[in-house]
Amino acid sequence: MLSVFSGLGLGLSLIIAIGAQNVFVLRQGIRREHVVAVVVICAVSDALLIAAGVAGLGFVISAAPWLVAVARWAGALFLLTYGLLAARRAWRGGEGLRVDAAEGDAHPGFADARAAGPASTGTGTRTRAATRTGTRTGLAPVILTVLALTWLNPHVYLDTVLMLGSIAATHGEQRWLFAAGAITASVLWFTALGFGARYLGRWLRTERSWRILDALIAVVMIALAVSLALPVIGV
Repeated sequence: MLSVFSGLGLGLSLIIAIGAQNVFVLRQGIRREHVVAVVVICAVSDALLIAAGVAGLGFVISAAPWLVAVARWAGALFLLTYGLLAARRAWRGGEGLRVDAAEGDAHPGFADARAAGPASTGTGTRTRAATRTGTRTGLAPVILTVLALTWLNPHVYLDTVLMLGSIAATHGEQRWLFAAGAITASVLWFTALGFGARYLGRWLRTERSWRILDALIAVVMIALAVSLALPVIGV
């Protein structure tokens, strides 16, 4: 059990940080868009990377550093693009949350969109005063985005595969128990982040709140893109 708890602790310490993947999961959780798909993809991806590191893929990466370099540039370009798109959303505004008056259910939408009106009425039931407004992001773009944020991040290969795999090797025959603990940490974290984010909806009902959130996302994404490029250009 010591190996399991060691993997759990190290996994949480590596994953609980402000990063592009976590920011995206948080935003999708707040918007309540395809949260299950996002959480599953992140958790499964982490499980595959952890298993690969424990199985010895870290030695391949250390022997072929150009693989990390390719992921670094591709990730920097993707993060920069995503950051600029978030900055454009923050500049233009128009996004907000509409709240169901009967159930307090928040949905992504546009502040100036027309409400859909009451859904239905009946004896002993309350009229739903507001429904989903605006447009939802399609499932395919969300899946492609979360896959890119996960697999184009060079740190995931250095931390999750190389470092975590090396530490797992010190546990000898118990290394797969260590991996199980680390995988459990990922599942717990992404589930809590994705489904817990909905409780932030009450503070994000206004267009101004979403503009601030998108501005923060833009800063984080662009800063991460710059941090990926700086070591390569020697700054």
